[in-house]
This record gives sequence, structure tokens and C-alpha cells, in this order.
Amino acid sequence: MPTGISVKLPLTYDEEDGPYRLTKTLKETVAQNFKNLVLTSPGERVMNPDFGVGLYGLLFENATEEVKSTFAERLYQQTKEYLPFISIINLESNFIENKWVIQIEYFIDTLGVSDALNLNLNMNDAGLTRLAVTTI
Repeated sequence: MPTGISVKLPLTYDEEDGPYRLTKTLKETVAQNFKNLVLTSPGERVMNPDFGVGLYGLLFENATEEVKSTFAERLYQQTKEYLPFISIINLESNFIENKWVIQIEYFIDTLGVSDALNLNLNMNDAGLTRLAVTTI
């Protein structure tokens, strides 16, 4: 019988886990939930219209310090509201040429472990060019 914590996103078929691949550890599950919080826009999640940082909406703004500040405020507020067991250790947000490079280092209080979410966003086409969740 397959064992896991939650469905791993994006959905992929997995014969070992059953119909879909599953997350196997709490750290992996928290990383997936944190990534979803950052990438979800308010109003996008059914029955929870306030959920989400709304990063994609900020891609259509001019690349200014105000946009970075708005992102940081939303990130801290949303994390406190929906994932209170995560403490953000460090947030680096830089516009480099036509890319927005974001690194969020965080600590999972209940597990006593650190992790990081790294985002490289192409500002030309407002598309996500690379997304990686890496372990510190």
C-alpha cells in the first residue's frame, strides 16, 4: 500500500504511489505548500479568496523598489496567516536585466530544518522561466 503525506504537484502518474506521486516527508510537503502560497494569486483558490501572495500580478508592474517592498509585505503577511510554523530567515529580491531573481530562505519551526525557495522570473513575457526548491 502506498504511503505518503499529500499529492505531489504537478500531478504525475506513479505506479508505486498509486494514481499520483506523493510527497514522502514533512519537509517536502511544507516546501510544496510554501511554493503554492507564493505562486497563488488572491482569488485563485476556491473557498479561500484571500490566500496567496500574488507574485504574478506584480510582474506587470514596473521593476521598482516599491514592487519589491509590496512583494515582501505580502509574503510576510501571507506566511504568518497561512503557514505560521515557517519563519522567513532571509529574503533577497533583485531585478537583474529583465529578470526578477528571488531567494527566500526559511526555517520550519516544528521540524527544526531550513530550506529555500529560488525563483527566476522573466519580466519580458511575464512567464515563469525556472522554479526550483532547494535545500540549504
